[in-house]
Amino acid sequence: MKRLGISATVAAAVLVAGCGGSSSPPASTASTAAKARAKAAPARRPVALHVAGQRLLPAPVQLPGLAAVGSRVLAAGGLDTADTSVTSVLRVAPGAPRREGTLPVATHDIGAAALGGRVYLFGGGTASGPVDTITAVTPGGATRVVGHLPVALSDAAAVTLGTTIYVIGGYTTTTPLRSVLAFRPGRPVREAAALPHPVRYAAAAAVGGRILVAGGTTGTAARREILSVDPATRRVRVLGRLPAPLAHAAGASIGSTFYVIGGRGDSLSGQKRGIWAVDARTGRHRPAGQLPVALSDVSAVSVGGHVLVVGGRDAGGRVHAEVLELVPR
Repeated sequence: MKRLGISATVAAAVLVAGCGGSSSPPASTASTAAKARAKAAPARRPVALHVAGQRLLPAPVQLPGLAAVGSRVLAAGGLDTADTSVTSVLRVAPGAPRREGTLPVATHDIGAAALGGRVYLFGGGTASGPVDTITAVTPGGATRVVGHLPVALSDAAAVTLGTTIYVIGGYTTTTPLRSVLAFRPGRPVREAAALPHPVRYAAAAAVGGRILVAGGTTGTAARREILSVDPATRRVRVLGRLPAPLAHAAGASIGSTFYVIGGRGDSLSGQKRGIWAVDARTGRHRPAGQLPVALSDVSAVSVGGHVLVVGGRDAGGRVHAEVLELVPR
């Protein structure tokens, strides 16, 4: 596997001591010099992704809840070609995708993340509106309600950081949310931070001990901000901005790079092919590849150094069944 990138090289200074002189500078001087060298070092170029493989789901779906336990990837719920919620729990990988379980209720726009060998599903929309349930999916595909959110919601992102899953934003059918909720099995859900603005359909991933959140929509307008959320301090700051407003995109991370995949602006037919690589330290972004077709409402997850992208909707309104394997070039 070849990688596209520029390695940062910093020349080490060789200090030659004179007769009777000190063999090393004072600690404070050495520390200052080290910091200066690190600041001067060129940033490593984020690695581009390309499509290395493709499989097909049993049926097309947009925005299923997607999470990975090791190499095992599950996709739950979503919307089908008729914009109807589905009940399927699919094993997307390894091997050929196949049905593995059934949700208690047909649900779409679910937040999903894995913790402790299980996949957890957060809220989602149903025929009667959003739900507040937290559902655990066992390794065999069985589902069980294990808790409740403070409010019924859909359209949220969920990511795992350490021993906690964080549920980001969402929508109650009347109100877009600013909350970042923290979930640990067996404990009450608590608010870990508040975003500077409400957000639905944002791209999110855990990178370097923080949560990065890109784009999304308030329900009326797509956003450009790339937010950095530090749950340990409850601090949220604007790390950077996308080139244009973008919602309904997927987020995933490899190493210190946050990838924002596909999406669209405010137009229902404004789907994007682009993949953006965001440096988690600086918020700087670069183009990092393209999807085979412009798609929004895809789901993505990092697995073993690559990214799986599942389903989605194109500019013509067609729902897709592809599972794309994106690998570093």
